[in-house]
Amino acid sequence: MSSKQSAPKSARKSTRDDNRVSRAGEKSRTPEPADPRPGRLTAAAALTALEGVTLLAGGVYLLIMGFAGKPESPQQAEMLAVTVLALAVLPLAAARGLWQRKRWSRGPAMITQIMALPVAWTLANAGGALIAAGVALALVAVATLVMLVNPTATEALGIGPRES
Repeated sequence: MSSKQSAPKSARKSTRDDNRVSRAGEKSRTPEPADPRPGRLTAAAALTALEGVTLLAGGVYLLIMGFAGKPESPQQAEMLAVTVLALAVLPLAAARGLWQRKRWSRGPAMITQIMALPVAWTLANAGGALIAAGVALALVAVATLVMLVNPTATEALGIGPRES
């Protein structure tokens, strides 16, 4: 007869419950990588977060102006604000993932930078003060892309050639 069969039911149940708690506790904690986060990965996470916060601030501004201002079409203004707020989620999630060294985060971060390049081009061609904003956005996007494809950053994210 095994030890499980000989133990009373109440004792077996508490042991199983204790095991579930410890397993759940282990899953909720993510192991911290032993080596430090590369500076390029930290900078890429910071720049991606900056883009996300900028989009978030722009979305909030558009939302407030849609309600408080005098737009030609309030529905259009509010829909634009909601769209910009929704777009802010991608770089913010990617930045958090990069900071935590999650492998999945590189793709959304790169998509954010690629999407920023046509926006930067449009701003730079608009003239006036928007030229500086377009150039700044282009520089940030290109710099972040370079940092994300850097071998040090890809290795820290667990991306790289597979060993056979």
